Amino acid sequence: MATWWLEWLEGVSSVWRQPLLYYGAALALAVGWRRVKRERRDFHVRVYSLWQEWRGLWTKGWMAGAMLSAAAVGIGIAVPQEAVWTVTVLTVLFSLAMEARLLSPAYPVGGALLVFGLAERSSALSRWLPDGMAAVPALAVWLALLLLSEGWLIIRTRNEAASPQLAKSKRGMTVGLQWTQRLWFVPVVLPVSGGALPPASWWPLVSTGDGYSFWLVPFLLGFSQRRQHMLPAEAARAEGRLVVRLAFVVALLAASGIWYPPLAVAAGAMAIIGREWIAFSGHRADRARPPRFARHPHGLVIVGVLPGSKAEKMGLSIGEVIIKTNGAPVRSETEFYEALQRNRAFCKLDVVGHNGEVRFVQGALYEDEHHELGLLFVRDRNASASEAVS
Repeated sequence: MATWWLEWLEGVSSVWRQPLLYYGAALALAVGWRRVKRERRDFHVRVYSLWQEWRGLWTKGWMAGAMLSAAAVGIGIAVPQEAVWTVTVLTVLFSLAMEARLLSPAYPVGGALLVFGLAERSSALSRWLPDGMAAVPALAVWLALLLLSEGWLIIRTRNEAASPQLAKSKRGMTVGLQWTQRLWFVPVVLPVSGGALPPASWWPLVSTGDGYSFWLVPFLLGFSQRRQHMLPAEAARAEGRLVVRLAFVVALLAASGIWYPPLAVAAGAMAIIGREWIAFSGHRADRARPPRFARHPHGLVIVGVLPGSKAEKMGLSIGEVIIKTNGAPVRSETEFYEALQRNRAFCKLDVVGHNGEVRFVQGALYEDEHHELGLLFVRDRNASASEAVS
């Protein structure tokens, strides 16, 4: 037991030697900077903090990591060190595209499975990965578990904010998009081959060597989607459920791969193909429907609400349509601004909600904020900065 505790403590402290920990933190800041730059280009204002992705990196994946760690140590799903480093290298390579969805475990872990499978047939790869196929069953099981964690984390994003964007529709009109992107560290205490712990009759279940040690591995997961019709919460919930279903399909192949390793390699290919199909089909289905965040003939569609603004406190949300302001119909930002000027101390809005019913929103205004409720509408990108926020 003393050896177990010593290996455990050394494994937890080894997280500070993982380059992916520092790379992920830098990547989150780079992704946040890119998002802020896009927000300023479209609306001349920063909508969400530069640190939004960085904060989410540390606060959302710990529960999933704790559950995976319990499964890894309790059951014994051990992988060789070469597998951990291969996944790390592929994670960095996929992240260079600056597209968070490519950090789904389907791509780096599924790609690692294909690399290990090819090592059996390639003399060049076999020099670096001499026991490639021995690592495949355990790595396939990890792929299924990480996909399950990804689906759970995506579903949890339904209550989080999305960044508004402007884009051109198929007809050349300016429409609004909702861009959801998240990065998570899922820290997992992972048994790896090579170490002081000898195997027992019951542990590890999926063995890859004679001795084992523990590593706290910070798996870097990501998710992003752009939607012009579906609300971000609905879109995230739908995609998360599909990822969970994909995880069960991959799990079946991974379990079969314990007895027949080529099926574990097939699990990696299935994960990549399935994850691409989920992203493509969701994007295509959304584009096939009319854009929700477009110019409305009877009012102004809210494409964004600034955090902490008067509009947020009044309960306004994206996708709702403002049809009257202080009793006057509004169809443009100019009319909206002029209607606000009619009453410098009070604001009353007639709003069409997501259920299609009209509700009344009202609130007191204070000096110098009567024209800055914190609402973002669809507008031409060349609009002046003074017209960007209503």
